[in-house]
Amino acid sequence: MGKALEGIRVIDMTHDQAGPSCTQMLAWLGAEVIKVEMADGIGDRARWLRRDDPNLDSYFFLLLNNNKKSTTLNLRDSKGKELFKTLIKDADIMAENRGPGAMDRLGLGYEDLKKINPRLIYATVKGFGSYGPYSDYKCFEPVAQATSGALSCTGFDDRPPAMLGANVGDSGTGMHAVIGILAALVQRNVTDEGQLVEVAMQEAVLNLTRVRFTGTLTDGSAEPRQTSHEGRRPGSVGGLFVCAPEGPNDYVYLMLPPDNPGMFPLAMGAMGRSDLIEDKRFSTHESRTANADELGKIIEKWTAQRDKRTVMSAFAAAGVPCGAVYDTSEVMTDAHLRERETITEISHPTRDTYPMIGCPVRLSDSTVKVTRAPLYSEHSDEIFSTLGGLSQADILELKKAKVII
Repeated sequence: MGKALEGIRVIDMTHDQAGPSCTQMLAWLGAEVIKVEMADGIGDRARWLRRDDPNLDSYFFLLLNNNKKSTTLNLRDSKGKELFKTLIKDADIMAENRGPGAMDRLGLGYEDLKKINPRLIYATVKGFGSYGPYSDYKCFEPVAQATSGALSCTGFDDRPPAMLGANVGDSGTGMHAVIGILAALVQRNVTDEGQLVEVAMQEAVLNLTRVRFTGTLTDGSAEPRQTSHEGRRPGSVGGLFVCAPEGPNDYVYLMLPPDNPGMFPLAMGAMGRSDLIEDKRFSTHESRTANADELGKIIEKWTAQRDKRTVMSAFAAAGVPCGAVYDTSEVMTDAHLRERETITEISHPTRDTYPMIGCPVRLSDSTVKVTRAPLYSEHSDEIFSTLGGLSQADILELKKAKVII
């Protein structure tokens, strides 16, 4: 079977996480993604972020750059800049997430490149966008969470705000950029022209946080901090419940939503406590709310005697939403994710074999095979001989001049 984005070429000028998560998704879906890194012997700084070995690319980098090719260019050199423009001529997409104004200062902004290739879709990820009072501000994950409202409503009311564990600022922005790029590709089929796709991290996280603004729109109040629906263990609507052997992540999150009262009898049946269904303390949502602590203790007495996977299976089999709190090492070995090949084994020339997180999107007519992230400048000879039209002698000369590596 062909790939959904087969024949689409992406010039990837992204680094760190927000941009690479976008271009990795495009690569998973079949696009040819050519990662252009700085010809400084280092490249994408993600290669050395959180390194466990000074001689190897970090897992941080490997997680974000599957299915790509890598080359290098010195874009401050005139020859390097011309080579980059050569790559742009036949590209469909160019993606970048450099600092505010960086591409324009190089003469490689949207207005510059669309003169070379009017069909080019130019995707730019910025912290706060290209205009507005914050447009010159730099942004990272915590800043995006802080300025979008997400940080303020995470945690407990009697403590400072807490960072979300999920990277909604970086990878969440990357997925928004993918949506914009795919929309631009569809529109190009009609207009035969490219366009600028801009996604700001603050606005992407705001979009993911939108439901938290319900109260603000209702009465103008600020959303309170919360880590669950009504605290840690609200027996009336569910929450976190400790499981055996009561380690730091031995919990399940059980949901008993008030707008679906049928969940309560199902949950009691799963526990073998059908006697509580007609118990006056718990027979209605109002009575369960009034006796939430007591109900929570009853549920937790049952869960604490069983491991979290057993508890999850018992409630889920009864039709009650329940999820075990898996730590990151448990996720990597989860049988469900392994069977679906969301966690798959990757072979790497310097890392041997390791588990890798794969594509979360399934297309019936376009399978996704996860391949390893590229070594630094691994595909330079291939790219500049085929796309740049250079001879091996030309490439060697450029390497001597440190235009490419």
